[in-house]
Amino acid sequence: MPFAIHAHMLWHGTGYYLANRGIDTRTIQSYLGYKNLQYTVRYTKLASTKFQGLWDD
Repeated sequence: MPFAIHAHMLWHGTGYYLANRGIDTRTIQSYLGYKNLQYTVRYTKLASTKFQGLWDD
């Protein structure tokens, strides 16, 4: 990698991965050990592909 990778980056990547697999935010919060849901939400952003076909006619 052209940049340093830190364990905390992998931690946040885990939240992103789980959110995009459809795991609910409260479960991710508990799994990652966050006390505040706001921190969980910050690191579980959904990929834009999750919204494709949401409003298909």
